[in-house]
Order: sequence, then C-alpha cells, then structure tokens
Amino acid sequence: MSEYYNARRTRGLFDPQSDKPFKISRSKLELFTNCPRCFYLDVRRGIKQPGGFPFNLNSAVDHLLKKEFDLHRARSKKHPLMEAYGIDAIPFAHEKLDEWRENFKGVQFHHAQTNLLITGAVDDLWQNPQREIIVVDYKATSKDSEVTIDADWQMGYKRQMEIYQWLLRRNSFTVSDTGYFVYCNGRRDAHAFDAKLEFDVKIIPYTGNDAWVEQTVVRACEVLHADVLPRAGADCDFCNYRVAVHAVENME
Repeated sequence: MSEYYNARRTRGLFDPQSDKPFKISRSKLELFTNCPRCFYLDVRRGIKQPGGFPFNLNSAVDHLLKKEFDLHRARSKKHPLMEAYGIDAIPFAHEKLDEWRENFKGVQFHHAQTNLLITGAVDDLWQNPQREIIVVDYKATSKDSEVTIDADWQMGYKRQMEIYQWLLRRNSFTVSDTGYFVYCNGRRDAHAFDAKLEFDVKIIPYTGNDAWVEQTVVRACEVLHADVLPRAGADCDFCNYRVAVHAVENME
C-alpha cells in the first residue's frame, strides 16, 4: 500500500485517545444500524464500503423543490401542495436554514456523554400554528405503482427523519412528532419524452419516534472505542460477499 493512499485512508479517523469532539453524520449512524462492522471499518480503520453512483436526477429534483418551497417561505405562505393535503403549516424561515441543508454541516449537536458531534443535513422544515417545527424530506423515484413508505428497505427513510427530529430537539426547538415525505414519482405513461420528465407529487405523513437515537449514539461510541471488530450486520451484503469470497478462496 502506497504511503499516499495510507495517509488518505487514515485521515480524519476516530482516535480513542483524542479529546476533540468527533463528527458523526446521520448517514454514519445509519451505517452503524445496518452493520456495526462496516461502520467500525469505515470510521475507525478508514476502509469504506464501495461507493455507488450519484443520483443526479434525484439531486436535481431535490434542488428544484427547495427553490420552489423557498419562494413561498419568503412570503410566509403555504405551498399549494400543503393546501391540497390540508396541512396547516408554512415553510419555516430561519437564518441557519441554508447551513442546516448543507452536507458536512447540517444541524449539529455535541453529545457530551460520548464527545461525538452528531450532524444531519435536512431537506426542509415547516412550522405549524403551534410553532412546532415539522421535518420534511424530499424523495424521488419512478415506478408504475403508487409511492409509499411501507417497504422494509424504507425503514432507513424513517430513521433519517427521526434523527433530524432528535437533532432539532437537542437544539432546543419544539418539534412535531409528525413529519412529511414529499415523494415525487416520475411518470412513465407519457406518449413521448419530449425532453421533459413529469412527476406526480405525493405528501406522505409519518409519525416519528426518536427514542432509539440516544442509545444508538452511545452504542456507536462504545464500538469505536473497542480494539476488536464488532459483529457484522446479519443482512449486510458487503460482509456476506466478503465471507463468501473468502470461503471460495480457501477452497482453492
């Protein structure tokens, strides 16, 4: 292994001897939930899971939705979708909103017990007449059936929202248990592409429960301080692949 690669691999890793707060993103907590071993290899050893391709179309939808809701935020008015779904709220205006949306910054909270700095970048925030903050997450897909959040793999979406709720509460905001997914489904029934993609947009409510977040942060810290590899997630495709390859290699 080259010295250059080794230096890159070890940069920014968790050091059990350091007294500086260590940043853990929402996505890293999700990685820990799915597979403590992959989390440890990533954050403590610098060995990351193979990366996927960027979802540029999803990012474009996300960017345009933010611009659209910001127009109504500036006027303190409901978006027509909120009117259509009977949601009594308006987009929440705050001087830190741009920072809270920014990757690698986001909403932050220093968890004193573990000395971890937990972060998460939100898509949007609304506010109801009770002055409760509502967490809103944008999602985009394209399929023939109606979009829902009922699939097992969408549990990650729900945990994502609950972490945002937890972070905002730790920043002294009053947060509604109910959040919303603004789910955009690219239509496939058009006669032709005509250089445009049309979407059906659905708002799906979700009642979150962030009680699990605190204990998960503590457990993640305990794993990081250990000097042994933790267990792999039972359904971790990456770990199962490595085990299968290792078994075949040992047979040869």
